[in-house]
Amino acid sequence: MTGTLAPLQRDNEIDLGEMLGTLHDNKWFIVRIVCIFVLLGVIYALVATPVYQATSTAQVEQKVPDLPGLSALTQTLGAEDPEATTQSALITSRMVVGAVVDKLKLTVQSGPERFPLFGNFIARLYASHNPGNVAAPWFGMVGYDWGGSKLDIFRLNVPDNLLDKPLTLIAGRNGNYVLEDAKGNILVTGKTGEVASSQGVTIQVKALAANEGTHFRVIRHRRLTVTNQLRRAIKVNEEGKDSGILDMSYDSTDPVLAAKVLGQVGELYVRQDVERNSAEAANSLEFVREQLPKVRMQLEKATAALNAYQLKARSVDINMQTQALLNQEVAIQTNIQQLRLQQADMQRQYTPAHPAYKALMQQIGQLEARKNAIDKQVGNLPNTQQELLKLTRDVQVSNDTYTGLLNQAQQLDIARAGTVGNVRIIDNSAVDITQPIWPKKSIVVLSSAFLGGFVALLCVFIRQALNRGIEDPAVIENLGLPVYASIPVSLRERALHDRRVRGHDRQRLLVTDAPADMATEALRSLRTSLHFARLEAKNNVLMITGSSPDVGKTFVSANLASLVAQGNQRVLLIDGDMRMGSLHRVVGCQAGPGLSELISGQADLDATMQQIGSSPNLQFVGRGKVPPNPSELLMNARFSTLLDLVKKTFDLIIIDTPPILAVTDAAIIGHHAGTALMVVRFGLNQAREVALARQRFEQNNIHLRGAIFNAVEKRSSGYYSYAYYGLGKPAR
Repeated sequence: MTGTLAPLQRDNEIDLGEMLGTLHDNKWFIVRIVCIFVLLGVIYALVATPVYQATSTAQVEQKVPDLPGLSALTQTLGAEDPEATTQSALITSRMVVGAVVDKLKLTVQSGPERFPLFGNFIARLYASHNPGNVAAPWFGMVGYDWGGSKLDIFRLNVPDNLLDKPLTLIAGRNGNYVLEDAKGNILVTGKTGEVASSQGVTIQVKALAANEGTHFRVIRHRRLTVTNQLRRAIKVNEEGKDSGILDMSYDSTDPVLAAKVLGQVGELYVRQDVERNSAEAANSLEFVREQLPKVRMQLEKATAALNAYQLKARSVDINMQTQALLNQEVAIQTNIQQLRLQQADMQRQYTPAHPAYKALMQQIGQLEARKNAIDKQVGNLPNTQQELLKLTRDVQVSNDTYTGLLNQAQQLDIARAGTVGNVRIIDNSAVDITQPIWPKKSIVVLSSAFLGGFVALLCVFIRQALNRGIEDPAVIENLGLPVYASIPVSLRERALHDRRVRGHDRQRLLVTDAPADMATEALRSLRTSLHFARLEAKNNVLMITGSSPDVGKTFVSANLASLVAQGNQRVLLIDGDMRMGSLHRVVGCQAGPGLSELISGQADLDATMQQIGSSPNLQFVGRGKVPPNPSELLMNARFSTLLDLVKKTFDLIIIDTPPILAVTDAAIIGHHAGTALMVVRFGLNQAREVALARQRFEQNNIHLRGAIFNAVEKRSSGYYSYAYYGLGKPAR
């Protein structure tokens, strides 16, 4: 026998050819899975509830409206251009979205119950062809809506323990209804248009159109919950960087509701933006009006002080030099006074670290320095001129400040009444009901096809990974067992097996029913190989065994015996499986009396032998009655005596034995056999299993001559052709 062959491929290597071959072998399975997924995708695309998108466009002005009375410095540094990202956050703020929730009563969710899976599709189809009508119940199922049912709840208040809990409203006759909780307890009984209260629940149904008995699902949500959900659902994106153009969108299965929600969001945001700017003007106006009485009192005091001094000094006039200093000091002091007013206003808006506040303080400091310089010049004047200049300066500064505040108050009052916000709606909210954003039929079908292909490939490779059965005869030879023949799977044999199971054919072997079948040709090659192998055997007893059940031992034994008998050799076929032997069903004979009766002495050989078919060269001994101790029975001396007797009468004795890994019967029979072959089934037996079976025979001093690779399926790697042309002798 040849030594162990080198492995064809390492376990950690990927054979691309084998992978492609696996895909080719399972191509029809993959096609079926893909077709199923495509069909499901088409069904989903037809019956899925469409989702519509409402869109709107807003423009954010990149400037702030000027407020009268503020200096150019304040306008430049004290007001920053709003960014679109900030506006996006403001649009979806709870202040705006919460107001939309309240106005549209979105905290109350209601909808009719429909038949699972296809109910929405049926209802939409009916409503599209019968607007304003209510469909009659199908098959008497009055609890479901089949199209046209509507429920409009004007008000619904529930206790805290029923918030976010599904309630059921059951329509009655003439607009009556019943509201139940999840357990079926009646909460409220009411009528459309009327307010009904009971058990802490208050409800007012505005409109109800449905068949009697139709169920509606009603939920009263918490305001904050609905607001947060709506905030996440509204999408705001800037169209281009720093463009100030905001695209807003909202998706919903109800196109009318989607348009209303987005329209209200835009309207309320524009309104609050105008109110915010108007509030700024109102705040400035309030501050100016607070300062007017104070400045007027200062003006009155300064005027009185000047008049009193002039009377006392008897109308002292100011000379030209003093008048020049007075004009400079009045101008500087007036500017300082205005900047101080602005400082008081800015302190309510900015911190001392703000750049605008720092710039204002720097300008005040510069004016104070100039004022101090003029004060030094005034100090050189006579005392009378100094006092007169001071009093006259106070009067003029107070008068200029008071006049400026009056003008500013008038301007702010006009600005408050005619304030325009920074945001305006360019495109109002609209929904294209002819083009829902979902489902996209082409995308759904293509995605289903790709998903089906992925699932099919995944199933194929997982099945390939989990099924570690031998699929290459080289694997068997690497275990030290020559492969005498590779028998391809036969569809005709499957049909014959099914007919035998149903009792239609009592005896019809493959080699006689289909002599040109590929499996029959492989069995002929096995017969030829055995002819040479038996030349070295110690006797003419052939044992056919396996490592596990359902490998095809019975099929090989029966058909091989028939082929050998066709060559004018006397063959005795023995069913050595006295536990679960089924060879008698294949050859169309009786199970007993058989081997168990022969060994136990209850019958003789002539009484147990049965002729198979019309060939006198082929005899059969069944298993007999199932004994309680098959292994001990095989170890009886009568079994050896039986074999010695038939060796002289027949040219070949074929014994079909139980699996070696299941029971020890095969090991006992193997000591009497000159040739032992093990059947290995394609894709079923694992390499470790075959190796363990071979080791079990070696431990019992039984030499396995080789293996028969049975039920080989066609593979792209070429195993099928190996089976068809494997007519030579086994490796020696």
